[in-house]
Amino acid sequence: MNIGLIIALIAILLVLVLGYNIMLQYKVKVETAKKQESSRYLTIIDATEDLIGNAHHLPYSKELLVCLNNRILDALQNMYELDPKNKQLAQRIENMKEQINNLQQNHSGSESTTFKVPSSDKQAIVMLKLVKRLRDTIRSEHNKGRFETQAYVAENARLETIQIRINIENVIKRANDSIVRGQPGTAVQLLRKGLDVLSSKSDSYSVQAREKLQTMYDDLEKRRQSKNAADLEKKEESERQHDMDMLFGEKKKW
Repeated sequence: MNIGLIIALIAILLVLVLGYNIMLQYKVKVETAKKQESSRYLTIIDATEDLIGNAHHLPYSKELLVCLNNRILDALQNMYELDPKNKQLAQRIENMKEQINNLQQNHSGSESTTFKVPSSDKQAIVMLKLVKRLRDTIRSEHNKGRFETQAYVAENARLETIQIRINIENVIKRANDSIVRGQPGTAVQLLRKGLDVLSSKSDSYSVQAREKLQTMYDDLEKRRQSKNAADLEKKEESERQHDMDMLFGEKKKW
């Protein structure tokens, strides 16, 4: 066999092997990218389902629930584009569309639950973190064009009011606890902090809360002033008695 032909065949074989390896590596790279992207969408779904699952802790509006479910739907649709043969994903998409339609058509419009005053600092922190996650989520959805601007503004304001309410109700509870423990100074500091937070707010809750905190603060100040006056009078009486003792002293027996 011609040596030149052999070399040519070997070269062709090497090119084919090299080409196959390049194609194989590209395929692996594409599949890896798909898995990473799919995993990212799965993380979004899990996080959003967790937010929906907390609807019994805070008052969720219809608009918020629809927004969260649309977020899940978008993630599912993106996953399906990566894996169009996945029948399970196709079914989940249909179920989610039906769930969103049901929310839009049949939801009463009332909030998912009534507001519950936090029973402890720990619970207040958990509730505040949840509100922050919700506000971050709807901001992200609005930036991506999946939450209409007017609805976003209204929902963000509603969540901000809930955030303020958690803080203020916790301040009131802690202030009352401090009063019971005989620590009026701590209570005064807490009330001042609450009044500072509400100073620039004009919604109905903030106005009512500001009046309540101001009443509590004024009452504590009156008590403090009354106590200071009593302590001062007692001190003056003690000083007068001391002066009398110094002037006259006890009568000595001769």
